[in-house]
Amino acid sequence: MCKSSRPNDSRPRIAVAGATGRVGSSLIASLVSEPLDLIALSRKPDAESVPSGVALAAVDFDVPSSLDDALRGVDRLFLAHGTSPRQVANEIALIDAAVAAGVGQIVKLSAMGPPSRLHPMDWHMQIEAHLATFDIGYTVLRPSTFVDILARAGGQVADDSWGGAAGEGLVNLIDTRDVADVARAALLDDAHPTAQRAYHLTGPRAVSMPEIAEEISKLLGRTITYQQRSAAEQREKLLAGGLNEFVADLLVGLDRLFHDSAFGETTSTVENLTGNAPRSVAGWLSENISKFRK
Repeated sequence: MCKSSRPNDSRPRIAVAGATGRVGSSLIASLVSEPLDLIALSRKPDAESVPSGVALAAVDFDVPSSLDDALRGVDRLFLAHGTSPRQVANEIALIDAAVAAGVGQIVKLSAMGPPSRLHPMDWHMQIEAHLATFDIGYTVLRPSTFVDILARAGGQVADDSWGGAAGEGLVNLIDTRDVADVARAALLDDAHPTAQRAYHLTGPRAVSMPEIAEEISKLLGRTITYQQRSAAEQREKLLAGGLNEFVADLLVGLDRLFHDSAFGETTSTVENLTGNAPRSVAGWLSENISKFRK
């Protein structure tokens, strides 16, 4: 149930699924001051997890009626879901419930990448294909890999064990805040409510892991090296570090795509849609360098 009712029927009502995720939380923070009714959809509603003035609606994917209740009266939906084996089923269920509820526009967080059997790229392809069967307005956001993934290397950088199977390949990492800014622009776009669009989102420049190691070295004042490993060696190291096979395979798969520069393209979409240049990897590292200190 929502913790507050809709105060003004003339205001657009926007629901955010994945409201506590990195993109979703940033999106809500950017929308909370807008003249609209904002609802955070959550499997575990917690009033402390969203800003004041944001309604909360509980969703339980094992109880389809909870999706119908949460989306009743919603005009626009931002759709994001954490990577998991239930992602396809859950996102499709939300899309179906949104269409049934009369939601007019869906902004779906997807992923950039070539046609692939690698999770979660193949899952996003399935969800996008399902969304395309409906005659409603939608915007698909296909960001390259989030720069936040570098935070996983924090402890490894600190103990000089950072490495992987990415080789010298290039990847144009994107800041989750830039993705949220584009989502905001899409949700507030009243000029093209029935448009069906897809955007590729990247940072300002592609970099390699050795280049990132150089930047971290400058910030820490000591030499950091990215240790080159085979895919098999990296998988074994990840499993030995306590990750389960699902996460280890996902990370090794990303390394393979990085190695092949599959995410090396640069687009101007973030700046075109938001008016601001995308944030750089160097800027993110500078803001988060404490994660890499011993």
